[in-house]
Amino acid sequence: SAYPLTGYRLAGRSLWTTPHCMAVSGDSQLLPLPSQARVVICGGGVVGSSVAYHLAKMGWTDIVLLEQGRLGAGTTRLCAGIVSVAKPLSIECQMANYSNSLYQQLEEQTRVKTGYVNTGSLCLAQNQDRFISLKRLASRLKVMGISCNIIKPKEIAKLHPLVNIHDLVGALHLPADAVVSPPDVNHALAVAAAGHGVQILERTTVQQVLVEKGQVLAVETDRGSIECEYFVNCAGQWAYELGQASEMKVSIPLHGCEHFYLLTKPLRETLQPNMPVVLDMDGRIYARPWQGGLLSGGFEKNPKPIFTEGRNQLEIQNMQEDWDHFEPMLSALLRRMPGLESAEILQLVNCPESFTPDMRCLMGETPGVSGYYVLAGMNSSGLALAGGAGKYLAEWMTYGYPTANVWPLDVKRFGNLQSSRTFLRHRVMEVVPLLYELKVPRWDFQTGRQLRTSPLYDRLDTQGARWMEKHGFERPKYFVPPGKDLLSLDQSKTFYKPDWFDIVGAEVKCCKEAVCVIDMSSFTKFELTSTKDQALDLLQHLCANDLDVPVGHIVHTGMLNERGGYENDCSVVRLSKNSFFIISPTDQQVHCWSWIKKHMPSDPHLHLEDVSWKYTALNLIGPRAMDVLAELSYVSMTPDHFPSMFCKEMSVGYANGIRVMSMTHTGEPGFMLYIPIEYALHVYNEVMSVGQKYGIRNAGYYALRSLRIEKFFAFWGQDLDTFTTPLECGREFRVKFDKDTDFLGREALMQQRQDGVSRRFVMLVLEDHDTELDLWPWWGEPIYCNGQLAGATTSSAYSYTLERHVCLGFVSPPPGPDGLPTPITPDFINRGDYEVDIAGQRYPAKAKLYPFSSLFTQQKRRKDEMELSNLHGK
Repeated sequence: SAYPLTGYRLAGRSLWTTPHCMAVSGDSQLLPLPSQARVVICGGGVVGSSVAYHLAKMGWTDIVLLEQGRLGAGTTRLCAGIVSVAKPLSIECQMANYSNSLYQQLEEQTRVKTGYVNTGSLCLAQNQDRFISLKRLASRLKVMGISCNIIKPKEIAKLHPLVNIHDLVGALHLPADAVVSPPDVNHALAVAAAGHGVQILERTTVQQVLVEKGQVLAVETDRGSIECEYFVNCAGQWAYELGQASEMKVSIPLHGCEHFYLLTKPLRETLQPNMPVVLDMDGRIYARPWQGGLLSGGFEKNPKPIFTEGRNQLEIQNMQEDWDHFEPMLSALLRRMPGLESAEILQLVNCPESFTPDMRCLMGETPGVSGYYVLAGMNSSGLALAGGAGKYLAEWMTYGYPTANVWPLDVKRFGNLQSSRTFLRHRVMEVVPLLYELKVPRWDFQTGRQLRTSPLYDRLDTQGARWMEKHGFERPKYFVPPGKDLLSLDQSKTFYKPDWFDIVGAEVKCCKEAVCVIDMSSFTKFELTSTKDQALDLLQHLCANDLDVPVGHIVHTGMLNERGGYENDCSVVRLSKNSFFIISPTDQQVHCWSWIKKHMPSDPHLHLEDVSWKYTALNLIGPRAMDVLAELSYVSMTPDHFPSMFCKEMSVGYANGIRVMSMTHTGEPGFMLYIPIEYALHVYNEVMSVGQKYGIRNAGYYALRSLRIEKFFAFWGQDLDTFTTPLECGREFRVKFDKDTDFLGREALMQQRQDGVSRRFVMLVLEDHDTELDLWPWWGEPIYCNGQLAGATTSSAYSYTLERHVCLGFVSPPPGPDGLPTPITPDFINRGDYEVDIAGQRYPAKAKLYPFSSLFTQQKRRKDEMELSNLHGK
C-alpha cells in the first residue's frame, strides 16, 4: 500500500485499525500553501472530505481542503460508525440512504477498505407509543422506496439472539442499514477527492475568513493566506468559534457535548460482524458488533456540555472516562442483552459531539456573507448524513440550489439571536436526551424560551395562554379557560386525540360565530422604500403577482426562484407610491431578508428595513370583528366602506397610525391590526373591553391552523417549498402571466403551463376515521390512489366545521410507460379512490381541488333541519 499503516492510538489501544489518512504523498508540512484557490474547505473530517469529493466530482477544480491536525482525527475518528436511515426527517432519511450506497461503492472506486458491512438494524419498541412512532417512520420510508418491515418480538430474537425480547412490543427492521469504519471512509473520500485534483493540507489551522463588501475574499491560516471565492466551514466542533472569528461574524449555532460509548473485548461466542445494529431508544442506547465484541453508547438524560474555546487543540483526544455518568446506559444495555454480564470491557470512550438548537444539522450559504457556506452540527449523525449532505451542499454551490428541499436544515432558519452561548449551552442539554425521546406531534422545547415576546405576553399569560415557540418567538397555542385542570394539559403528549381538543374547538366556534383576537406579532415584517420606482421595479421582478396596484391595496404573492418554486409566500401592502410593507411567515425572517438582499441593486435610493419588532400584530377574526372596530374608530367597517384586501391607516381607541387590513390569513372574515409597539397594550385592552358584548375571546395558533386547513390555505415551509410552483397548488390566478413584466421563475412557469403539471395540491377529507379512537394524521403520511402510492400529506388538522380530519398534500399520477411523469388531470383527482396511511393503517379519504365552502352551508342547513325536527319531536 502507498499509505503507511499507523493505527490511530487511543488511550494506548487502537480503536480503528486504519491507514494514516494522507491523500497526498509525503508530509503535508512540506507541501507549499497555494496563494489562491476557488474553494477552501476547513475541516478534514468525514463531512469536509465528502464536500471536497462531491465538488470535485461535479467538475470543480482548484479546491483546497485544510485540516488543523490530521485528516479524520476529530469527531470522525471516534464516531460509532453506524449508517442508519432511521431519522426523524424525510430529507435526513434521503441523505442517509445516499450515504449508505456511496460508502458501499467507495471501496471499489478507491481500493481503500472502508469496513463496510451490511448489518441491517433493529429499532426496538418497549411500549405502544414507541411502536406507533416506528410504524409512522416505516410509512414514510416506504414513500421513499426504502425497504423496511415492522416485526414481532419473536422475529427480533431470530435476527439477534442476544436481545432480551420479554418487554418488547415489536421493532422496525431496516435490512439495508450498515456499519463502517469512519476513519477509513474518511480516508477513502479523501483519496477519491485527491484523485480528482483536490489539494489536501494537514496541520494547517484556519484563523479567520476575510470578507470584503459582504463577499468571501481570502482565508488566513497559520501558514499564510489563500485568496478564494468560496469558503466552506466544516469545522465540526469548532465551527461556531470559527464563525465568530471572521471579520464579519457568522452565526453557526451549535455546542459540544460529551458523548460516551463502551467497547468490549471479543465475546466468548464471537459476535458475527453482520449482526444487526440495535437501537433501543426507550433504553436510550445503541449497540453494534465491533471486532468480535460490541460497541454500545447512548444519549443520556443529563448530558455534559463542553466548551470549545482554544481551537489550538489540534486533534480530539479521548476525554475523561466517567463511569458514574455512563452507569444508567450500562444498566440499560445489560437489561437489553443480559448475555453480556460476563463480557470483558476494553474501554469507555468519551468524545465530543456537536449539537444544534433543534437537533437538525446546519447547511447552506450563510445569510450575511456571500460565498461562505457551512455544513456542521451533525447531532451525532455525521457519518450517516455526510455523504448525502456533502452531495446536496456541492449541488447548492454548483447550481445555486440543491436537488431536494433542504429548508429544514438550512442555516438560515436561525438568526443571530440563537447564537448566544448561554442559550446554546442550555438548549443542547435538552437536545441530547431528546434524540432518543419519543417525539409526539407538536412537542415544544422547554429551554431557551421567552427570548422574543410580544408586549402582550404577560397579559395573555395570565389569561391562560399555553405557549409554543417559532424562530425564538413565543406564540399562543390556545387559552386554558379558568377552572380547567392546568396540569393535565401540559401532559398532552399523544398520537391520539389531544386533551386541548375541546378548548381549540370552542376558540374555532368563536371565530366562526362571534369574534376572536389572536396575537400574531411573530410574523416577519419588512418595509421597502425608494425615492422613485426602484422599490416597485424590484418587487415586480421578485414577485409572481402584480404589485403595480393602487395605494392601500394588499397583494398575496409568492416570491419564486428560477424554477418557479416558492422562496417565500407573503402579503404585500402598497403604503404609498414608493413604499411597500411585506408580511412573511415567522421563520422567513433571515431567509426572506437574504433573498431580497441578494437580488437588490446597490442603489442608495432603495432601502429595505426589518420592522418586525416595531409592530404588534393582532388578528381580529369573526363576523363581529367589524362591529368591534367600528365602535373603536367611529368609522364604518362594512365591506362597502372597507373592501377586502385593503389597508387603511386609522386610529383605534386613543392610538393613532394603526395599519388596519381587511384580511385574516385564514379565509374567515376579519382584520389584521399592525400596531406601533407602544400602543399595543392600549389597543388590546380597548378591543377586549368593547368586544365583551360581542362575545370576544382570545384564541391561539391551533385554532388558526384548523381554520386555514379547512379553507385549503397552503402555508410556506409546510405545504409550499422551493420546489412547489403556483400551478401545482392552484394559485395560477396569483401569477401575472398577462403582463409582459419579466419576473423570476416566469420562463419555468410558462414551460410548465405548456407541458402540464404532474402533481397537484389536494385537500383530503378522511372518511371512516374515528377522532376519539383512531390515530390522528400529522404530516408526511403516504397518500394512496387506487391502491398505488400517489404522494404524501404536508399538513393536517381537525375541521370542527366538517367534524372530520382534513389533510393537505400533493398527489401525482403513476409515471408513463417511458418512466416520465404524466400530466395530472382533474379526472384523476375526482375519480380516484384515495386512502391516507396513518402508521400502517389506511383510511379512505375524499380528494378535493377546492375548499368545501359549499359543503359548510349544506351542513349548517342540515343541522338546522335536524334541530327543527327535534323540537317538533319534543
